[in-house]
Amino acid sequence: MVEKQMTAHRVDRAICGWFWEYVLAHAAGDPSKVLQVVVSPTHYLFRVYRSGVTFLACTQVEMPPLMAIEFLSRVADVLTDYLGDINEDTIKDNFVIVYQILDEMMDNGFPLTTEPNILKELVAQPNMVSKMLNVMTGKSSTIGSKLPDATASFVPWRTTIVKDASNEVYVNIVEELDACVNREGVLVKCEACGEIEVNSSLPGLPELTLSFANPTIINDVRFHPCVRFRPWESNQILSFVPPDGQFKLMSYRVKKLKTTPIYVKPQLSSDSGNCRVHVMVGIRNDPGKPIDSIIVQFQLPPLIASADLTANHGTVDILADQTCVWTIGHIPKDKAPSLSGNLRLEEGLAHLHAFPIFQVKFRIMGAALSGLQIDKLDVKNTPSAPYKGFRAQTQAGRYEVRS
Repeated sequence: MVEKQMTAHRVDRAICGWFWEYVLAHAAGDPSKVLQVVVSPTHYLFRVYRSGVTFLACTQVEMPPLMAIEFLSRVADVLTDYLGDINEDTIKDNFVIVYQILDEMMDNGFPLTTEPNILKELVAQPNMVSKMLNVMTGKSSTIGSKLPDATASFVPWRTTIVKDASNEVYVNIVEELDACVNREGVLVKCEACGEIEVNSSLPGLPELTLSFANPTIINDVRFHPCVRFRPWESNQILSFVPPDGQFKLMSYRVKKLKTTPIYVKPQLSSDSGNCRVHVMVGIRNDPGKPIDSIIVQFQLPPLIASADLTANHGTVDILADQTCVWTIGHIPKDKAPSLSGNLRLEEGLAHLHAFPIFQVKFRIMGAALSGLQIDKLDVKNTPSAPYKGFRAQTQAGRYEVRS
């Protein structure tokens, strides 16, 4: 048995070593740029990249790639739920719990338990009290002594007894706007990637039905396992028994949007070893809600000797990696924010040959720019009428303006 484990450990190290050699050779050391499915001489490798951490799965036989990718995504979601922001340090600090979670999620190479509610009953979440008890008692295992009741339920994502239910349910629409504007100021691409987030604190076994006022604009939907597919397929209605607590009910995409809430107009001209920069920002299409947390940033072109940039609103910072960050915040009513200045080229260069790409960030609370609207939310099988809350939020995703 020990010999088999040592052999498996050597194989794992060999596969990981081959993968990082592949990353260095094909993606300049950046694992986020590697394909999600990679074929090695002996294995098929599947990759998911989250918050600087690479989740890697391997198999020696052909299998549906989406199954492995979905499983790795579920592992990343569960670890985020347990540990908060996942990174190298949090995984090292909680290695025992991470190992126990993986042991429960996969058995002999097959996905087994992937529902967070069941896993939390099987493996206790890390906290300071449990760490102190482990040190004092010498017990490192946080595995529960009995099998959770939800494992035998027809809704395994929900515990049989919800404690401290406040009879409330909140639905949030959270969207990211991806856009690309070319040098002529023409909107080449604009789409919204959204999620419906639900925070449920309902007693018993509630039945929820959520409908939209305009479901036809939605594309590329992806559902939580609690959603019944037939009502959506026939009438575009979400029918489900929710898990307790916060979860992502569905994700979607709305394509071919016609406009963006703000505009960014960069103007760059270079001659005689100088590059003059002028950037203006303003509201293009007022969403009816305040636009805040506006940031415009760009990478200074190579071969720049010095930069002198100022703004009439907000602050301008040049970071160590030569990224210029213009923090605007919100757009005032009395003036349009503008950034101007001069970039001095290195000696011997007369013109700037590579112009920067401007990245735009913003946030809008209370509005979904895709236009998606919730029509109604019906709740059944509860002792009394619950409190229902709704909210929408949009922020910039990959929003690029070329100069």
